[in-house]
Amino acid sequence: MGASKTEHFTDKQNQMATIAKALGHPARIAIIEYLLKVNECICGDIVNELPLAQPTVSQHLKELKNAGLIKGNIEGNAICYCINEETFDILNTYFSAIIAVTKNQKCC
Repeated sequence: MGASKTEHFTDKQNQMATIAKALGHPARIAIIEYLLKVNECICGDIVNELPLAQPTVSQHLKELKNAGLIKGNIEGNAICYCINEETFDILNTYFSAIIAVTKNQKCC
């Protein structure tokens, strides 16, 4: 993140920006929604569900995993992916705090 000078921001701000960036692609949202529906799966299952090539799905899975949104466990010669509940708890806490503050604000 060189040019954005991330060192000037808190760890929490950088973490939220990383998560938001990972969620900033519709294919990744579709992957999250699919994982919520099936609980866990391998890359091939997602390839069969989405209109994307296997290398593209793998790249999106990598981005989601790097942001901490999903976890992957090796099962034989495949990786089984699932939602990382801890990261979604962080998102819930963050957005709940924003919603609580904005409910009490009057704007324009």
